[in-house]
Amino acid sequence: MTLTKEAAQAAKAASHKKSELNTRIRASFQQLLAFASLLALVLFFSVASSNFYQAANLSNILLSTVVTGLLALGTTFVIITGGIDLSIGTGMTLCSVMTAVFMTQMGMPMIVGVLCGVLFGALMGGINGFLVAVMKIPSFIATLAMMMVAAGLALVISGTKPIYTNEVEGFQKIFALGKSIPGLVIPNAVFILFAAAIIAGLLLSKTILGRYTYSIGSNMQATALSGVNVTKWTVLIYTVAGCFTGLAGVIATARLNSAQPAGGAGLELQAIAAVVIGGTSLAGGKGSIIGTVIGALIMSVLTNGLSIMSIPQEWQQVAVGVVILLAVYLDMMRRKKAVN
Repeated sequence: MTLTKEAAQAAKAASHKKSELNTRIRASFQQLLAFASLLALVLFFSVASSNFYQAANLSNILLSTVVTGLLALGTTFVIITGGIDLSIGTGMTLCSVMTAVFMTQMGMPMIVGVLCGVLFGALMGGINGFLVAVMKIPSFIATLAMMMVAAGLALVISGTKPIYTNEVEGFQKIFALGKSIPGLVIPNAVFILFAAAIIAGLLLSKTILGRYTYSIGSNMQATALSGVNVTKWTVLIYTVAGCFTGLAGVIATARLNSAQPAGGAGLELQAIAAVVIGGTSLAGGKGSIIGTVIGALIMSVLTNGLSIMSIPQEWQQVAVGVVILLAVYLDMMRRKKAVN
């Protein structure tokens, strides 16, 4: 009886290890596929237009990836839990407005104003988490409401007018200046994105926050039964995600040297598309930061390449919509294969 029980336990452990190995292989394959898609897009646009593979244009692609990439990093955490955050676009705009208010109207030093802008994003994320985890409002509805609230507050606080940050010494350097490598200038904002991606990757892979993020997304009930305070950790996860929204708002303000209260709408869809393209499942429980960064680059290369080819703006929006549909459909196919 004892030998049989031990054999059963050994078989179960072996099966669990095999399942983990298969999951890692599938995740690696999805990241490789996303990277191959990125290379294919770069090759296609390079052949289609001689202006695409120019140093200045490559720098523009990296710049355009920063804000969407930061928003995508934060929403990766939320989507892995099985939730969704529709407030990140207008939330970023509100954080941008508040960053400008902190530095210009409240007279805060630049560093303090930037920190407060990021913390304001964390506050918004925490409110989202409270609505979802404590009040049990579906994440779609909760963040949709927050999206509308953020859009309205950005207009109210700014008086519907841009808030310029020209007088804030050194603020624009956050975005504008950078390091030069042969033939290419990489602005500081790009390094900020990559630093944020490294931090996000470490949080997901090396901390208890990341472990519970995957666990909640995989099976929330089982996680709760194992003794984990799912409510507390869900609020914390949304709060961390909000930090990236706040940072995106700071970068957007530095890029334009002003806070534009009417912007941000639609960025949430691009960020979500980047996350899904990178292999994160909308069902939760699976995802990676590397994949998200690749997905954000794909979205930037696509929009930039279409612009270089003089495709009208309305058709660019159609193309982005098709990409979102394909990303969701591929996610559905991945889930079906995983079940089978």
